[in-house]
Amino acid sequence: MENVAIRLDEPPRVANIGVGVHGVTGPCDVFRLPGLWQLHLYAYEGELTLGGTVHRIRPGRVSLVPPDTEVRYRYRGRSEHLYAHFALSGSGDPRTVPVMQDAGADAPLLSTLLRRGVAAMPGTPAKAAAAAWAALWQVVELSTPERPGGLPPAVAAAMAHIEAHLAEPLTVPDIAQVAGVSHNHLTRLFRAETGSTVIAHIRRRRLERARHLLRASTLAIPAVAAAVGIPDLQAFNKACHRELGGSPRAVRAAAPSPRPYSTRSVQDQR
Repeated sequence: MENVAIRLDEPPRVANIGVGVHGVTGPCDVFRLPGLWQLHLYAYEGELTLGGTVHRIRPGRVSLVPPDTEVRYRYRGRSEHLYAHFALSGSGDPRTVPVMQDAGADAPLLSTLLRRGVAAMPGTPAKAAAAAWAALWQVVELSTPERPGGLPPAVAAAMAHIEAHLAEPLTVPDIAQVAGVSHNHLTRLFRAETGSTVIAHIRRRRLERARHLLRASTLAIPAVAAAVGIPDLQAFNKACHRELGGSPRAVRAAAPSPRPYSTRSVQDQR
């Protein structure tokens, strides 16, 4: 077995997360975990055999084994690793991940996340699950570094910069410089990936954030305008009419009655 398919749209249910020590009583272990995935971050040399395929274990490598799968480990003396045993709901799009891969420069981050999960597990299982979920997403992205989040790196970097600087002046040349590409290349990439221009994306994200602040907060309208990078109230009013279908006051007045926060309520506002 070379690859596995994993669905991570919902957080895992962590059965156990900890530090494993093997190779003390013998050079080999053979076992399986019914109903549970295995995530291992290794700090030793050895071998993992899975479905007839032998995978070399080295420090800094990470493996992902699906439930109900027999694994054979061969050790070279005392062998230590960080692990998480977990179940998944099975919802969301499947993502193909190598059974074994080198975490490289991300190994310290994975170690930190898993150790946070280890520390949280006894008293706060939900926090341990959050740490394991973050680690799993990091493992998924190890095998697709050229397209984080499904996007080319330049587009992903541009979008991240835009999100972090919506309240500030934004120009396509400046964004392209941050993304490490030319103005024209970013424009072409953005159009190909999103069907939109960079400027249209900035405008849409500013007004989406404005709608959220108008509907979900009591922040003064001038403050909302400034927070989304359109401090001129006349321009903000025109943008709201064009993109949101009414004035800022009308958008605020149309907000539904407050209700307890939930993921569903956030989705409803989009």
